[in-house]
Amino acid sequence: MTIDVTGQTRQKTVTWQDPLPTARLGRELSGLDYLTGIAEGRIPPAPISAHFGMRWVSVAEGDVVIAATPDESLYNPIGTVHGGVAATLLDSAVACAVHSTLPAGVGYTSVELKVNYLRAISGSVGEIRAHGWIVKAGSRVAFAEGDIRDGQGKVLATASSTCLIIKP
Repeated sequence: MTIDVTGQTRQKTVTWQDPLPTARLGRELSGLDYLTGIAEGRIPPAPISAHFGMRWVSVAEGDVVIAATPDESLYNPIGTVHGGVAATLLDSAVACAVHSTLPAGVGYTSVELKVNYLRAISGSVGEIRAHGWIVKAGSRVAFAEGDIRDGQGKVLATASSTCLIIKP
């Protein structure tokens, strides 16, 4: 049996700026000032933002919302948005919620991320929003949670994360 799987070729162009100068600037600003600068367009976002079409919706201390509109270029082999996209959006939202609480010169890294996929995401879902918030901000470790919702408020995925705080 032969199945015709040919279709129209599609193309997506991704552009970004060198991330190293931006990362250096990030060490000079508080996390909240740095992320606010990105959200307001004064500081270039991380290159991963361009790949997934991420847009900053809001940044407050301990609370971050990032939006994206997934398309079929992000599909997995079974025809839905790859789970790694949801994981990336959630990791970005929860880790940036942690980052927003840090003073200048203090860094962080994700130690653990647990994602629960509740509903499939398709290119027809429209804009989705990843919301991350602090559960507990400690001096050495911070805990954050997050979710992704569609435009109707349905929860598509949830996450919990642990971030290590890195002091100079």
